[in-house]
Amino acid sequence: MADRVFVAGVGMAPFATPRTSAPYDGMAQEAALRALADAGVSYDDVQQAYAGYVYGDSASGQNALYGVGMSGIPIVNVNNNCSTGSSALWLARQAILGGAADCVLVLGFEQMQRGALVSHWEDRPAPLARFEQIAAGVQGEHPDVPSAARLFGGAGRAYMERYGVGPELFARIAVKARRHARHNPNAVFRDQVTLDEVRQSPMIFDPLTRLQCCPPTCGAAAAVLVTEDFAHARGLRTDVAICAQALTTDTPASHSGDRMSLVGYDMARAAADRVYEQAGVGPGDIPVVELHDCFTTNEVLSYEALRLTPEGTAEKFVRDGDHTYGGRVVTNPSGGLLSKGHPLGATGLAQCAELTWQLRGEAEARQVEGASLALQHNIGLGGAAVVTLYEKVG
Repeated sequence: MADRVFVAGVGMAPFATPRTSAPYDGMAQEAALRALADAGVSYDDVQQAYAGYVYGDSASGQNALYGVGMSGIPIVNVNNNCSTGSSALWLARQAILGGAADCVLVLGFEQMQRGALVSHWEDRPAPLARFEQIAAGVQGEHPDVPSAARLFGGAGRAYMERYGVGPELFARIAVKARRHARHNPNAVFRDQVTLDEVRQSPMIFDPLTRLQCCPPTCGAAAAVLVTEDFAHARGLRTDVAICAQALTTDTPASHSGDRMSLVGYDMARAAADRVYEQAGVGPGDIPVVELHDCFTTNEVLSYEALRLTPEGTAEKFVRDGDHTYGGRVVTNPSGGLLSKGHPLGATGLAQCAELTWQLRGEAEARQVEGASLALQHNIGLGGAAVVTLYEKVG
């Protein structure tokens, strides 16, 4: 059984819009091959593979990896909504810690359709039906608004009501996201935007305007996880390790009628607290975070769920610039989901790649100087939250 799990290699296929994207298997193969090359291993060295995606037929993971190799290893398909990539990462780490494997490939990919997320199964209970009913009971029916925007927009309204802040707080997040993304060649949207442009873009669900909502995106990302013994035997790098990780799901608080809890605030808080306890560190020790900013409102909520700033203080946190370069903790140096894009199955592995590059000192113009710890936060409604802490070793 392993004591620590190391990220030996990472890789990404640049994210793209559905109009310009390659098919999922091509993107997935590109990301997997890049991760293997970065790690310095071949597919024949891999003992297990976990493939995460949300929108695709059964066994798409096998089809995605057959172009990389057909060695007969176990390939497990994973779907945990928007936290799919990180859930696959969690499973792979569990396999290594439990002694079932020494080298595991984790792959996430998504070939998304244009437009808002929709259910493809109308003849059976919808997993988010209860969430939507609770939201409607608080804020009324809005059938013409996409479900995710209703839920996360409602959470933003709840935050505004609770702490007396205005919508400008959320708009500032979108400006920051584009500012960070300008240095990321893997991001979809790198053009800069102003605060006025964000606020004047079409309203989706108050306080969310279009530029405050992540776009439908296609892409793939991958990571190779190994034990220390496996790495040393093959001369692989061991400079980045996963030192703590937690996956949580909903509790009754999610269905209490609190719109912030409805979108995963409590799940994220519980996962973060477990990670801090496991690692023996506090949120003040974290210099860089990739968090789940599917909407600007959720980035604000996540600051406080992850304890990066005390509850009710996100507005000061943002105005003081403590969420960006020169501040206390750089959030989403990649540009986040808002600018990099959010191909659901790939998002968690793309976060892993970004933070691995940060800890290696390979993030170029995005580099957070001196980063020795990095925190990852990835959620999926209905529900799962995965928080992962990486450390620079040596």
